[in-house]
Amino acid sequence: MKKTIVVVLAVITLASCSEYQKALKSEDTGVKYSMADSLYDAGKYRKSLKLWEQIVPAYRGKPQAERIMFLYADAQYQEENYYLAGYQFDRFVSAYPDSDKAEEAEYKAAVSYAELSPNYQLDQSETEKGLTQLQQFITSYPESPYAEDANERIKELSIKMQKKSFEIAKGWHKIMQYPAAISSLDDFLSDYPGSPFREAAFFYKLDSQYQYGSKSINILVKPRLEEAIEMYETLINYFPEGDYRAQADEIKADIDSILENYS
Repeated sequence: MKKTIVVVLAVITLASCSEYQKALKSEDTGVKYSMADSLYDAGKYRKSLKLWEQIVPAYRGKPQAERIMFLYADAQYQEENYYLAGYQFDRFVSAYPDSDKAEEAEYKAAVSYAELSPNYQLDQSETEKGLTQLQQFITSYPESPYAEDANERIKELSIKMQKKSFEIAKGWHKIMQYPAAISSLDDFLSDYPGSPFREAAFFYKLDSQYQYGSKSINILVKPRLEEAIEMYETLINYFPEGDYRAQADEIKADIDSILENYS
């Protein structure tokens, strides 16, 4: 019985492959359309793509073009070909802004660009593009069923951008370029007031000023460390029980000790 089932399945598979190959080689766009449609519905997106690619130009300007363009873009999306999916969905929205599928297409275009976002250590051009596209989608479709997911993706990409900016600023601290660190951390705090890295940014700004002041020439030690005290007070005002409180208190104690010599 099992052998019979295997044989039957093999025959069906071979027949299916044969029909697919015939459709690929056929000059009849209707045959290609029908086969591509069936393959797409069956979730065989890669195979359907080869057929869509052959017939998209032939249907340009015809009534079927709208549907074909959408399915072609979506097959790219389902195959995680995000560069092509984003591009094709953008083309679809541009060509058919009033389509029933325009909302889904705009959402999937935005997701495609978001999916291209790399590790925070790399160039974030794709992340910025994904953020822009997702924000535009929310603006266009605030009540969309896709809005919740779009907002979550916006948060994820925004945090990645924040981490990139924060790590660059912290990098100046690491190589002991303290004025550059302070300036970069100021910019970060201004650009991302609600960032999850806000407390760390305040701390590294404090530590940078402390290191900068304590290593300054004698006449500049006091004013620079007094600035550090102000930064300490800002940090504990915002984060009185924060993760960096103990380290900040140690810095403050050392500053007080140093300043005793400048009374």
